[in-house]
Amino acid sequence: MQKTSGIHHITAMVNDAQRNIDFYAGVLGLRLIKKTINFDRPEVYHLYFGNETGEPGTVITFFSWLKQLKGRIGMGQVGVTSYSIPPGSLEFWEERLQK
Repeated sequence: MQKTSGIHHITAMVNDAQRNIDFYAGVLGLRLIKKTINFDRPEVYHLYFGNETGEPGTVITFFSWLKQLKGRIGMGQVGVTSYSIPPGSLEFWEERLQK
């Protein structure tokens, strides 16, 4: 059996595609590396964010469901997503996030 060396990407669901883009690209500075559709539901966008090359482990994707019901806590789901920052950049990120 082949082993993986880590997480390739995480996928989540959001209500508003534009607000999602504004936050992940505008605030966090991730690149919108791909915008496609959910092939099972072509009316639903599938947005991919990551570093400039879309390197595995940097990618987070979202399905945008306009009329999505409020979620509930379940088994095996991600509750928090964290990002690391380069040493010495904490002041930059504090200022950026406060704006």
